[in-house]
Amino acid sequence: MPAANPSSGFTPFSRRRGPLDPLIAEVDRALRVLSGTASSARPYPATAPEPQPPLTDAQKRHAAGLMRVNHVGEVCAQALYRGQAAACREASVSKLLQQAASEEVDHLAWCARRLDELGSRPSLLNPLWYAGSFTLGALASVAGTARNLGFMAETERQVEAHLDGHLRSLPETDERSRQIVTQMKADEVQHRNSAEQAGGVPLPAPVRAAMRAMSRVMTSTAYWV
Repeated sequence: MPAANPSSGFTPFSRRRGPLDPLIAEVDRALRVLSGTASSARPYPATAPEPQPPLTDAQKRHAAGLMRVNHVGEVCAQALYRGQAAACREASVSKLLQQAASEEVDHLAWCARRLDELGSRPSLLNPLWYAGSFTLGALASVAGTARNLGFMAETERQVEAHLDGHLRSLPETDERSRQIVTQMKADEVQHRNSAEQAGGVPLPAPVRAAMRAMSRVMTSTAYWV
């Protein structure tokens, strides 16, 4: 078969992008997130040895419940930012959101690994959390660039507070979980600052309150299911 002529405007089939390609890419990413195959680019921050004596059964269940909530939060973060980026018409903002989502993959992998170490599992409702968060992210993007970035900043601000609570609640001897949560919090602060510096504006008080209410439903459910 003769080679394609670059000046003809013909693109070989293997290089063409169809209108469904973005949708296929998002479905592929969602499946990788939900299947637990995501891997981290950075080293696992849990370097402390498991405590001696080991955690009691009650402590392990509590730590696993908290790390399951954190894992759900990262599933939601992936979906939120991908949804926001997909509906965003400003290339620089879309790139910022996609970059944040990529960095959150580390958190996803770390939480999944710690859950396995604690003999537990991710939430059974992760597909529901992902679908709802992706939709919410796309809707946030419709409100305009400043509100879109403001939504990202407010999300990270609430996650910071949520992680602070986990640091206080984790068993004192569970240093491995504590190291993961501490690194996650530092990354969330950076993401919030990036969103604010890029032009994010504070959201109206009713929107912030609604976000907190939705977060409470998610965390209280994910701790057990």
